[in-house]
Amino acid sequence: MPGTAVMTDTNSGIMPAEEEKYGIHILPMPIIVDGKTYFEGINITPDEFYRRQMEGAVISTSQPSPGDVTDMWDRLLETYDDIVFIPMSSGLSNTCQTALLLADDAPYRGRVSVVDNHRISVTQAVSVLDAKSMADEGKSAREIKSILEEEALDATIYIAVDTLEYLKKGGRITPAATALGTVLKLKPVLTIQGDKLDSYAKARGMKSAFRIMLNALKTDIESRLSHLKEQGILKAGIANTLMPSDKLEEFKSEMKKNFPDMELVYFPLTMSIGTHVGPGGIGIGAVRGR
Repeated sequence: MPGTAVMTDTNSGIMPAEEEKYGIHILPMPIIVDGKTYFEGINITPDEFYRRQMEGAVISTSQPSPGDVTDMWDRLLETYDDIVFIPMSSGLSNTCQTALLLADDAPYRGRVSVVDNHRISVTQAVSVLDAKSMADEGKSAREIKSILEEEALDATIYIAVDTLEYLKKGGRITPAATALGTVLKLKPVLTIQGDKLDSYAKARGMKSAFRIMLNALKTDIESRLSHLKEQGILKAGIANTLMPSDKLEEFKSEMKKNFPDMELVYFPLTMSIGTHVGPGGIGIGAVRGR
């Protein structure tokens, strides 16, 4: 038996096609577009998703069905001793809570450990890759779960939104605020600190929004995350929704210039976030690694 299987969902930014590359197992998240369910990384690409979004499609997100979750567990348990499953934060989706309930029943009790480590996107991906390293060292699913949950809040994320349209569609801001913000060319800056996507600031233009995020990230690194920086185990992260490649490279260059002594980890923002953010969004953060 090859030990512990590491499993996550596409909210990490890691797609099913990359399973072999990373040695992990990926549960695709459902995306509902005009009433039809698609699965991220399986039958809908980011280009198609954002094209449909910009064309005005009605888009919503959903958690995976219990059957899809347990089907993957059943397949993995034919080969592995146990499974550590790292879904997106319980504060952003019911996926984690559903999985915890499923794992508490036979035949999964004692063999499937579900991690509620309050992360999404790059921070979630780093947890998953750390879990794979620990599994390769021989740690059990229960041991990995305990470590990841203990370190769960050693992360911070800031996201700048290029358009208010999709926050309005998701009911996160009012039509009046959307209209005023559009006229003033305001770009919201959002933050994820554990369980919730919250408003952080507003800026006039994306360059100003990015500066606000950089300053906020520096403050976090110099304060509550400073001990991790001193230990050399803090990583910087960047993620994006659909945007020109040269623009993304500019943002990456700024991150490297501002945090030259930290490893920069990149993964795309999940479609679950893209549903609310829309194209042109950029996220940066910092996260404990190994």
